[in-house]
Amino acid sequence: MKISTLGFACIFSLCLLSCTQEKPSDALEDPFYDQQLQSMVDKAVGYLGKIAIDSTAIPRSLQKDGSLYGTGSRDWTSGFYPGQLWQLYEYSQKEELMQAVAQWTAFIEKEKYDTHTHDLGFKVFCSFGQGYRLTQNEAYKEVILQTAATLIKRYHEKVGCIRSWDFNREVWQFPVIIDNMMNLEMLFAATRMSGDSTYYNIAYQHALTTLKNHIREDHSSYHVIDYDTLSGEIRLRQTHQGFSDASSWARGQAWNLYGFSMAYRETGDERFLEHAKGLAQFFYTHPRLPEDLIPYWDFDAPHIPNEPRDASAAAIATCGLLMLCDWVPEEKKQYLSWADKSLAVLSSPTYQSTHAPFLLKHSVGSIPDSSEVDVPIVYADYYYIEALMKRNAMAKLAQK
Repeated sequence: MKISTLGFACIFSLCLLSCTQEKPSDALEDPFYDQQLQSMVDKAVGYLGKIAIDSTAIPRSLQKDGSLYGTGSRDWTSGFYPGQLWQLYEYSQKEELMQAVAQWTAFIEKEKYDTHTHDLGFKVFCSFGQGYRLTQNEAYKEVILQTAATLIKRYHEKVGCIRSWDFNREVWQFPVIIDNMMNLEMLFAATRMSGDSTYYNIAYQHALTTLKNHIREDHSSYHVIDYDTLSGEIRLRQTHQGFSDASSWARGQAWNLYGFSMAYRETGDERFLEHAKGLAQFFYTHPRLPEDLIPYWDFDAPHIPNEPRDASAAAIATCGLLMLCDWVPEEKKQYLSWADKSLAVLSSPTYQSTHAPFLLKHSVGSIPDSSEVDVPIVYADYYYIEALMKRNAMAKLAQK
């Protein structure tokens, strides 16, 4: 079905730099964002010669011996490294970054046909989506549209969601994870690109179903909801990568905040905004959030303060806060204060990585799986750069 207007979806554009600001009294000095981005550009350019451009070793994390943990394009993290290079190219216009990122991005194209994952937004929209935004390359657009068409094959009308995982079929019938909110952004964009409202409608319904079933009264979320495919009813509520089913896994809450802030931007549905506001309060005023605002891997982890921190959760949540800034004027100063403090800490020596090609250290993949604990992880870098880019644009608008 074709549509001529998209209502609020057009009002709230895809632009990643949409917020404006009034500078709070405790904000970082405006040059900080420029200085930090330039530092990240210099670091990224310096790293280019230290890692081979290799389709089988797309940067993801570090091995226990400190060597690069790289993956093929099928891995859910494969789009983040080219995505961060696109953002740093946008800031710097350095030709070395353009040449490298075009090659890394090309490795991801075959994922446009992968029907076995919900993570196509992470893989393709973080890479080709960033590339298309900056270059308007029609070939990139076609990759995005094919990927969106592939992703919606996982949508189930009775459930009202896109299926997340295919493993553990002996346990789950139709699992949906909070992370899946992030993959909706590509579907909203596909409707704008194509005029076909199917993508928008599926993304909107997935967000509504997630809001209804994943979210607790305090605005935190479960990680996994498993549905009965015949009735559409909930079978299980779990937190697969957190401390317990009832706990608040930090990265899950960050996906939650970013995902619903983005869903409000795309739809204008006030229910998404009200939830995102409540979740921001939950996250940043939680009694077990450290003073420096970098959360432990789970807000309910049993050995706090002797638990690993998760820089990736801090970076993702900061992006969500910055999306909220224009829509909640009465909280803007507080949101900016939290965002500035998070970015200052992530930009400090405590969190800056010196292992090529990573920018941040001290992230957590999955403690229950003993996987990627207290190491650099590529998606932390991606969202850290996104947050710096957003905040830098806001600071420059405030100076006009």
